[in-house]
Amino acid sequence: MSSEVQSTGSRAKDNQASAPESLPPPEANAEAIHFLNSLREPQGELTIDVQRGSHKDVSGNMLHCPLVHAYSKGFMDKTLCGNSLLGYLSWNLEIKEQQSQEFLKLHILPMERKMSLLKQEDQLAMTRSIKEGEEVKTEVTFFPWHSVAGFISESANLLLLRVMAWRRMVPSNARFLALDMEGKLCYSTYQALGSQTIQMDHQQVEVFIVEQTVHSEEGIPMSCQFYLLPDGHLAKRVQVGSPGCCMITKMPIIREEDEIEPRPVFEKKPLMWEEDMELYSRFLDRKEELRLSHTRYLQQHPEAKALISDFLLFLLLRQPADVVTFAAEHFGPFALSWPPTPGLRSSNRPSPFGLLDPEFV
Repeated sequence: MSSEVQSTGSRAKDNQASAPESLPPPEANAEAIHFLNSLREPQGELTIDVQRGSHKDVSGNMLHCPLVHAYSKGFMDKTLCGNSLLGYLSWNLEIKEQQSQEFLKLHILPMERKMSLLKQEDQLAMTRSIKEGEEVKTEVTFFPWHSVAGFISESANLLLLRVMAWRRMVPSNARFLALDMEGKLCYSTYQALGSQTIQMDHQQVEVFIVEQTVHSEEGIPMSCQFYLLPDGHLAKRVQVGSPGCCMITKMPIIREEDEIEPRPVFEKKPLMWEEDMELYSRFLDRKEELRLSHTRYLQQHPEAKALISDFLLFLLLRQPADVVTFAAEHFGPFALSWPPTPGLRSSNRPSPFGLLDPEFV
């Protein structure tokens, strides 16, 4: 037993003697820590609101139409920038009026760009204003209305994307019209990039991805990818070639498809108002009220009884086949516009209704 214990202790001493020296723990360098410290929460916001609005057309008529309002603000390379959009559309996404503004707060030369679109009788008027520092340039362009068929404005694009997401379908080979950065008409196409599951607000959601490309004839094409929730809410927007993107941080309430319920059918039940004490009491009160009113009126106008009595007397004596025409001839002379009765009557007498004012026929 003693020899075994000594042998074990000898091996333990040998292991301790052969153990390597401890190394210092790994540490990140200053460049990596500086980069991580530079990461902050996203700075900026983007809101898109679509609701039912009212717009006055060129004729002064107030019409109900979709109203699109969008606003964004953020920083790009520590420079404040943003834009706002307000557009009135028809129900088939034709532009009625749109106001947009974009600004870039550069320290040396701040820039602001404004554009307004207004549908007039047979044309679309576009006013563009660019302000760089203190210099302002303004230009007005008119497009014939027939030349902008299929035109998708910025506000119409936001609503069209919601429709595509709701239907989960992008029209194939469809080529729309749009405005490029210089305000020139060009083609715009849409492409479905399929579905994808993304992480949002601690839950997995499926989005439908649509890519819009504006094919400028003078510059390079500009593409933007929109990640859309099933009800059309914009979950993420990425401009191809740009380092920044927009993403919502809170999961909205998904709007489900409205189920149109059939209108309820109510069976008709006979109203036994005679057995209802309250209704029968109202009937008697109303009946007595009308009787007193009629009696009072006849007392105040005794000539009414005389006219009716004379008419009934002549009606029973003549007994005409056409009672209505007889009544018109009988009461016709009492009208102020009735012509005097001729001394000699014609055998083909005109109808008494032909002399009445058309306004009262």
